[in-house]
Amino acid sequence: MFLLPLKFVFTKHLFRTYLHNVFYELISLETVKMLNIIIMNTKEKNFETKLIHSGAIKDQFGAVVTPIYQTSTFSFENADDGADKFAKRKPGYIYTRIANPTIQDFEDAMADLENGFGGIAVASGMAAVNLVYMGFLKSGDHIVASEAVYGPSRVVLEKFYTQYNIESTFVDTSDLNEIEKAFKPNTKLLYVETPTNPTMVITDLEKAAKIAHDRGIIIAVDNTFSSPYLQKPLDLGCDIVLHSITKFINGHADVVGGVVVTKTKEHFDKLNSLMILTGANMDPHQAYLVRRGLKTLSIRMDRAEKNAMEIAEFLESHPKIEWVSYPGLKSHPQHELAKKQMSGFGALMSFEVKGGLKAGKIIMDNVKVSVLAVSLGGIETLIQHPASMTHAAMGKQDKIEAGITDGLIRLSVGIEDINDLINDLKQALEKV
Repeated sequence: MFLLPLKFVFTKHLFRTYLHNVFYELISLETVKMLNIIIMNTKEKNFETKLIHSGAIKDQFGAVVTPIYQTSTFSFENADDGADKFAKRKPGYIYTRIANPTIQDFEDAMADLENGFGGIAVASGMAAVNLVYMGFLKSGDHIVASEAVYGPSRVVLEKFYTQYNIESTFVDTSDLNEIEKAFKPNTKLLYVETPTNPTMVITDLEKAAKIAHDRGIIIAVDNTFSSPYLQKPLDLGCDIVLHSITKFINGHADVVGGVVVTKTKEHFDKLNSLMILTGANMDPHQAYLVRRGLKTLSIRMDRAEKNAMEIAEFLESHPKIEWVSYPGLKSHPQHELAKKQMSGFGALMSFEVKGGLKAGKIIMDNVKVSVLAVSLGGIETLIQHPASMTHAAMGKQDKIEAGITDGLIRLSVGIEDINDLINDLKQALEKV
């Protein structure tokens, strides 16, 4: 709970005013940014320089790396100082759920990298998803989303948001006509994941954004698979971008977290207040680890993408593979769109082994270098079976419609030696 400055003598009116200031407006992004002296203005710098220097603050000790401010609350100099900060007459930190220098460093960096107004760091990728859902949907509203969206992103809409009278329709968002046909008079949000998980279907974000905006609909994009290094949805006209930073942003499989970046101040203020009120904030130590991982994003992505391309070509030419879905392959139906919309093809792919589920299990049970585990985007190569793992909660027909077959295998390629990775898949395929 907040401790109130002694000078406050409460009437019912004053108490309501206090609650409004603390819980709704709180601390503006502009005010928070006044608190720190930024070491470098990176707005005009190139991406790799932003990765290293964006958001970094200059503290009284001259720390090169933003310290971990592992504190729940911040002290005031005196009663007037506390009163001024609560009333927003004076910049200052109050409580870590509201704002924290370590978390702010990461949020500012992500906003800079996505070319957005502001970033909101939260406790998990699903916290980011629900922040967007809760922020833009109310009872009686309708959402259109990608049919092959991350399993829990879909299940939470179908299982929980329905009890609040919120409708959802899932379509192949790579087909713009399907998006238009799915819109209703009460549609408020278009939620796109591109490339999709795990089918690697790509949506034309620029055209999708125009379709949505022509009808006054907000478009939010889950950019987890690409990261801002390969794709910038806000530059393509979208309103909101979000990430499970557990994946490529952090890149080391040791932190769970999420982030939302908005294009406008209006959307930032709305979602930031909601984050504070729901207690979805990221922890300072999480933020420190993620900010550290973020600095090597481009190096990791370059290496993983190079490996992924070679593996995709190897699998596509293998006689025991039915098909491979990887945007970098010319056989991918949206290869040209990927070249236009993205600056690289990423490190994710899906493929199917001849022999279906039984053959797929043989592969997963016999790899020695690739790790059998869910999640993605780390420095290690991960292999998994979506139909029985990440998308198991989806109904069978829903999986079929989304292209998630029983034999589909998803591979998140890491930065190991490429020969070791290919030889590992080769020996596993020999057992099929």
